[in-house]
Amino acid sequence: MTLWRAGMLITAGRLNDHAVEASTSSGLTAGAGFTVIGFSGRKVSGVTTVHCYLSYDGTGLTPDGSGNLADVTMCTLPSGWRPPETINTTFGDGVQDGECTISPSGTVSLRSVFSNIETGRNIRATAVWISGNS
Repeated sequence: MTLWRAGMLITAGRLNDHAVEASTSSGLTAGAGFTVIGFSGRKVSGVTTVHCYLSYDGTGLTPDGSGNLADVTMCTLPSGWRPPETINTTFGDGVQDGECTISPSGTVSLRSVFSNIETGRNIRATAVWISGNS
């Protein structure tokens, strides 16, 4: 991607340059009871996207009657791949879904779900945020 400098002309080519500026597939740390299956991150035009794919190997997570979980750390994003403020996103396991948050420290916490998360379920969470320009 061409860096913008004072005095540069605005052209269609510069405006439409959506080249991947950075990408990663490593550095995701699993929380207790989870195992990393896959991870990817991409930065394009000041926008960061991360995709976390983990297996739950714990004893089962049971929400309270309204669907709330005591915040459960699913994973931690690597440095350089964390949002500037806490964001909310969703997660799913192919059967059900719920809400999770990602903090500026990179902690991905499961917060609510419709029913129990059983041992052996594969959980995916994808998030996108404006990360600014380098």
